[in-house]
Amino acid sequence: MWNSQKVSVVFPAYNEEPNIETAIRDFRAVTFAGQALVDEIVVVDNNSRDRTGELAAAAGARVIVEPRQGYGNALQRGLAEAGGDLIVLCEPDGTFVARDIVKLLSYAEDFAMVCGTRTTRELIWEEANMGWFLRWGNYAVAKMLEVLYGTASLTDCGCTFRLVRREAAAAIRPDLHVGRSHFLPNMVIAARMNGISMIEIPLSYRGRVGESKITGNLKGVFNTGFAMIAVILGMWPDFIRRRAAARGAP
Repeated sequence: MWNSQKVSVVFPAYNEEPNIETAIRDFRAVTFAGQALVDEIVVVDNNSRDRTGELAAAAGARVIVEPRQGYGNALQRGLAEAGGDLIVLCEPDGTFVARDIVKLLSYAEDFAMVCGTRTTRELIWEEANMGWFLRWGNYAVAKMLEVLYGTASLTDCGCTFRLVRREAAAAIRPDLHVGRSHFLPNMVIAARMNGISMIEIPLSYRGRVGESKITGNLKGVFNTGFAMIAVILGMWPDFIRRRAAARGAP
């Protein structure tokens, strides 16, 4: 609970058996002013072939099975299923520090969406998969997004750890259409299209348990990066039309 508001954490999970219990336990353990912050953990099991769902349920999470394969599909299902007033998305692979949820919640009164960034050099742990190429690639694509859509200052286009208010999640849902690994820019653009206030804040970024399914190799990095750029450019004409209509342009 945060300021009398229920907090849900959503984990998209595909073959996360090695760390899913630890992730759930770590978030359950976060307190503020002597009170547990997380009221509900929703694990979206995206066709895992291991014991992810079983272990998550045993650890106290509510497990939802999403048959449509893909990171974006899993996150969209989690946004729809979460019952909290404040919905926090995060990966359960050990890359994020659970206590950083306090940072996100601290801005929830002023912004409807609070995005994290993994590109702050001082907060990147030595073992993290965030070398200079990936870091600057994230930065460049984020700046493209910022310039074209007039967003808040952005330095990371692919950080899952973020918060969205329940009513904001409902407002952007019709504009969420990306089901794969390049979903996150789609979410930011949908927020901008619907007048959702947002801010980006720096978070700690650690080495993950196992290999990343998205950026674990150079091919994955390029494929995801180009797909993100395609989404950013592809949604821009609709954004311009909506902005013109809102201003009463002919």
